[in-house]
Amino acid sequence: MMGRVIILISLCVLSVVEGLYFHIGETERKCFIEEIPDETMVTANYKLQLYDPRTGGYMPSNAGLGMHVEVKDPEDNMLLSRVYSSEGRFTFTSHTPGEHVICLFSNSTKWFSGSMLRVHFDIQVGEHAIDYATMAQKEKLTELQLRVRQLLDQVDQITKEQNYQRYREERFRQTSENTSRRVLWWAVGQVGVLLVMGWWQMRHLRKFFEAKKLV
Repeated sequence: MMGRVIILISLCVLSVVEGLYFHIGETERKCFIEEIPDETMVTANYKLQLYDPRTGGYMPSNAGLGMHVEVKDPEDNMLLSRVYSSEGRFTFTSHTPGEHVICLFSNSTKWFSGSMLRVHFDIQVGEHAIDYATMAQKEKLTELQLRVRQLLDQVDQITKEQNYQRYREERFRQTSENTSRRVLWWAVGQVGVLLVMGWWQMRHLRKFFEAKKLV
């Protein structure tokens, strides 16, 4: 029983909220790789701040400054490509399990003229991406009904995480088997080359000895 609890806790940790900030320059692109199960909703919040050389700090960015967001799935298909405002949220749903690439950049230089931008970035995966407060108001759910909905979403997300782990294990096993097969054929090829070289050397030495009438 304790082992099952540990497994459930470990799987839940995979869907925690990831918050960070980073700096980008003019037209600089920052990309992140997020491992996401299939049919999983992802929501990301961001906010841009402009560096102020007079104070050495960061201030709210200009209203005209936008953030270009691109999201690609593991098969390099474009899931999202759109320009957003200086602060906002974007959402997408994965259709293929694996590593999704999320890229952020500003393709405008006229707004900060060589200054650095600080980008606050927050990714929410799975049930963490659902706004339950809005859902409760929209569907007029009671506190108990909302809690049941949250539990069902958590169970569904755990199932997706387990399926994704099985998918990764299967891919790893296939990679290992392919590597082992290639190593085996490489070893067989090396042995074959050595045998052919040994036969050729023996044949050459035999002809040499016959020519010298030593045998």
